[in-house]
Amino acid sequence: MREISSQRLGAGHWSFLCAATRYWAGVFPLACHEIRECENAAQAIPDATLRAVALRALREERGNLEGAAAYATFAPRRHRLAVARATIAFQALYDFADAVSEQPGSGHTNNTQKLHSALLVALDPDMSHSDYYAHDRRKDGGYLHRLVERCQAALRQLPSLATVTAQTQRAANRIVTYQCLNHRGPTDSYKSFAHWARLQTTPETGLRWWETGAAAGSSLSIFALISAAAEPALQARHAAALERAYFPWIGALHTLLDSLVDEHEDALAGQHCLTALYDSQAETAERLCSLTASAAEHAKLLPKAEDHTMILAAMIGFYLADPRRQSTHVRLTANQVLQACGEHTLPTLLVLRSRHMMKRLASRGSPATH
Repeated sequence: MREISSQRLGAGHWSFLCAATRYWAGVFPLACHEIRECENAAQAIPDATLRAVALRALREERGNLEGAAAYATFAPRRHRLAVARATIAFQALYDFADAVSEQPGSGHTNNTQKLHSALLVALDPDMSHSDYYAHDRRKDGGYLHRLVERCQAALRQLPSLATVTAQTQRAANRIVTYQCLNHRGPTDSYKSFAHWARLQTTPETGLRWWETGAAAGSSLSIFALISAAAEPALQARHAAALERAYFPWIGALHTLLDSLVDEHEDALAGQHCLTALYDSQAETAERLCSLTASAAEHAKLLPKAEDHTMILAAMIGFYLADPRRQSTHVRLTANQVLQACGEHTLPTLLVLRSRHMMKRLASRGSPATH
């Protein structure tokens, strides 16, 4: 029966159906529990402003948290909870540090660097806490400490953690640099960022400096490496291959799609927007389409290539499925990007659009529904 169903659906769609079932039936409930734990910890923050920032970050970036947990879908069953817990704690930490750094008066480089140094500690169970608020004397009641320790404790359970530590630390250091350079004053942020990003861009990639810079801000490589660390005998060459595929290719597409759908909001808020650096809407569409093709090509070269291809399709679908976030410009780009992604795009898009519809219906029925 399974063979008949597989032939009827097509190999790619059958793989998607199996992965989707594992995620919604097994991983998604774990993710919901972990997110509630983060919310409970945020509710206990004594400083009213920081508490509001933490809760808002968890609410508005819930899709990031659920997406981070998706990497647990491809981990061995016995380690799925640990992967989901580590990835959600890390992403919650990242979103909180980012949100605090965006507050008026909080964007000082030293403050941003100290807050984001928690990311480095979270990924190394042997590291001790530093004073994350050395340049910001507000008290979070140990919220950052809890997230760091939750991530560390989960990582300790993964059998091949040592094999990926060098790669995760490099990725986290890139995130810290990216955040520091992008939370500086608007007059010099891009000048410093551009100088650093150009140094990271090798000629053979053919990437623009802001595309490499965008890749530095993505957390997806860390999630892929954490998931891989759940394998009992992960080889070092596999960890290296993951790093090469996610930085810069998959990571660049991730951050630029996020920038694309937020273009209008960023313009209203007077914030920097990476996709606004392209010369035209047509060039934006062409470059993101090219990045999609490159990301898909590199995903296919990885061990467990089908898993990473599905993750890539899900990530693209996440950003492009919600019609409320799509201007004419976004729709133009989305159509080309979706065509370049491949066969997993359609089922992913159908699932995500159905979920958006159910959320909208639920919110109409209950004003308290998020």
